Amino acid sequence: MILPALFRLLYSVSVLTLTNPPAPSFIIPVTSAGKVCTLQNSFQPGFVGKGDYVIGGIFPLHYNQEMPDLNSTYRPPPVKCNGFDPRAFRWAQTMRLAVEEINQSPELLPNHTLGYKIFDSCAYPLTGQRAALAVLNGISEEDSPTCDGASPLLAVVGESGSAQSIVVSRILRPFRIPMVKIFLLRKFPTFFRVIPNDDYQVKAIAQLLFRFNWTWVGLIRGDHEYGRFAVQGLIRELQGTPVCVAYQEMIPLLYNRKKALEIMQVQKKKEAMVVVFSAEGEMTPFLRDYMEENITGIQWVASEAWVTASVFTGSEYDPYLGGTIGFGIRKGHISRLSDYLQTVNPRVYPDNVLVEELWEALYGCSPSKSARSQFPPCSGQESLLEQHSAYMNTTSPRVAYNVYKAVYAVAHSLHNLLLCEAGSGPFQNNSCAQSNNIFPWQLQYYLQEVTFNIGEEEVNFDLKGDSIPYYDIINCSVTARNGSFIEQRRNSSCSSPQVPLSVCSASCLPGYRKAVRRGEPVCCFDCVPCDSGKISNQTIDCTVCPEDFWSNDDRTSCIPKKVEFLAYDTLGIILTVISVVGACLTIAVFTVFFYHRNTAIVRVNNSELSFFILFALTLCFLCCLVFIGEPTFWSCMLRHTAFSITFSLCISCILGKTLVVLAAFTATRPGDNIMKWLGPKQQRGIIFSSTLVQVVICAAWLIDAPPYPSRNTKYERSKIILECSVGSSLAFWCVLGYIGLQACLCFVLAFLARKLPGNFNEARFITFSMLIFCAVWLAFIPAYISSPGNYADAVESFAILASSFGLLFCLFAPKCYIILLKPEKNTKQHLMGKEKK
Repeated sequence: MILPALFRLLYSVSVLTLTNPPAPSFIIPVTSAGKVCTLQNSFQPGFVGKGDYVIGGIFPLHYNQEMPDLNSTYRPPPVKCNGFDPRAFRWAQTMRLAVEEINQSPELLPNHTLGYKIFDSCAYPLTGQRAALAVLNGISEEDSPTCDGASPLLAVVGESGSAQSIVVSRILRPFRIPMVKIFLLRKFPTFFRVIPNDDYQVKAIAQLLFRFNWTWVGLIRGDHEYGRFAVQGLIRELQGTPVCVAYQEMIPLLYNRKKALEIMQVQKKKEAMVVVFSAEGEMTPFLRDYMEENITGIQWVASEAWVTASVFTGSEYDPYLGGTIGFGIRKGHISRLSDYLQTVNPRVYPDNVLVEELWEALYGCSPSKSARSQFPPCSGQESLLEQHSAYMNTTSPRVAYNVYKAVYAVAHSLHNLLLCEAGSGPFQNNSCAQSNNIFPWQLQYYLQEVTFNIGEEEVNFDLKGDSIPYYDIINCSVTARNGSFIEQRRNSSCSSPQVPLSVCSASCLPGYRKAVRRGEPVCCFDCVPCDSGKISNQTIDCTVCPEDFWSNDDRTSCIPKKVEFLAYDTLGIILTVISVVGACLTIAVFTVFFYHRNTAIVRVNNSELSFFILFALTLCFLCCLVFIGEPTFWSCMLRHTAFSITFSLCISCILGKTLVVLAAFTATRPGDNIMKWLGPKQQRGIIFSSTLVQVVICAAWLIDAPPYPSRNTKYERSKIILECSVGSSLAFWCVLGYIGLQACLCFVLAFLARKLPGNFNEARFITFSMLIFCAVWLAFIPAYISSPGNYADAVESFAILASSFGLLFCLFAPKCYIILLKPEKNTKQHLMGKEKK
């Protein structure tokens, strides 16, 4: 068949070429006898188990590395791995346990066994590449002497870091060898994931930030695909949200303390909570330096790659990482894991370097007597205890549980493949895979279709190779009692007694709004009080109160606007008292004049017109009362028309009296009978006709555009001023203009008669009264225009009262003085200036 032949050729070429240039692992000498694969530089696995079918395992058993000297003058030594990770070593042992359980199971793969080769990637892409190339070979060089036939490897379990995964996948992809990952981010055709796709984790972290209102966030990532794409995904999720990214920093792949200290300085300066997408490998040295810098008070959100890492196993981390929250892979239960882990010791594996490093990491001693070890010697018979949680924590396995599921997924897929019946297979011509020559791509097909149960959990993969997404919310702390790691699983509401804050600027109090600082993110702002008439009770922005409402003093709520009008308060009562007093004085004067109506001073000064003037003045005083109180439709019409008609009546009477005085003293020639034209009937006609003009103007005003009550919210926005709108401004100024015209005419006539003979020249008093009247109303006009609402009404009322008192006192005070206090002067001869001296 063409396809198997092509696959074998691709396999042969790939083993030759997919190596790192500075440290080649494979060279094939070609001889005439055929193609022979000879290992020139081996990369030994940590654990090997023989079986009919082999699966590989690649785990980051170390989290740091030292690069060799690459000067190209000699073959460089391999990368030296440092920082043994007991947690990853537990994952490797979990894979061995799963394989042993499967081999002992009478139901799964009966009559067949699984083998394994487990390598250390050293959490570094170059070492991961070497591990991938090494895992492609047989268990030993003798098992694969030629480069033909199917691959000795059917599947690979691992790798934790995405950068290493990319390298491994690119090596495995040409051979279509499926890889079942226990961590993930990027999608590759031969990837199968027993944990949720990291897209879900990114979305979950974004929701966590929203839930706790953490709007000021720093992002730290490792220098690999996992960190890069996770940060990019989180930034996409945060677009259009209130969350701002304070900074983005990257921990170098080859750890650099100087760069790490720079990142920590940024953390201290920005004071933002930090989301870290990283693996345990780079986080361990970073957090050690972080502790040395004594940085506290920062909330951490950990990605699933390190939220349950052994970095927390120590009470010294509590002040720095206590309260760290993150999303952990769903935990499961592996019944035999704890017992199995305790079987791994230097006595059982005396020559295994990894077991020796485990003892050095857990006990600080070396079970071997080699000179390379810097630790004091020990027997290697020490018991593994609970305090060795980095290795022995089996109460809630997460990554280990996914390793366990991954191995069983491969086993169930292989089991289904072997159950295939000839003629009903899924491959070309309904064929099945050959049990003695299984190609990895054939197993991949069954992996896509596999479904099985482990405990109460169903395991399967969708078309993208993803499993059902589940996460546990982890809140991490360390007990001071024994330094053991504690996972506090929160419920879906993420309840917390006190949620730490992470904001660039504290939320504005109600009554304030955010003012973004120029050149800074939107999360950095100043709090500015809301303007008058606006409120903020959600601390976001100020909103305008409805038209009839206004903001309270704290700018936190809208309250009904204060309604103002000239009410019976202090000002209203004062005006009322003055008005009543004026009316009473006028009535008192009327009473005095009526009682002394037959005396000379009353009769000489035309008693009838005097009584008309007193009647009109009484109405003028009383019409002020119409201006006090809440404006209504009727009161608005009445106040202006009553005021204008009564004043017009009063001025008309004074005009008539002025004409009589002027006519009486100017008729000097005998036979001039000018007074016959100013008799009582003519005087009444003058008064009536002059007042009628004002009545006509007022009637037209009321018919066309009468005054009406209005709500003035423009002059003072915090109040509603109830006032009477004049309706027609033209009519209003015509009314005032007519009164002014009458007053001016009366003033001119009185001024002309001011020097006429007589001890009591009434024209002189009329002149003074008109001067006062005109002065009051000339001052009234600008005051009225500039005063709103109740003040405008008050100004108009004071003008009415002032002018009324001016007329009352100027015209009648001198007469009352003579009547009441100087009765001897109340004679015709005295008034005419003809009394005998």
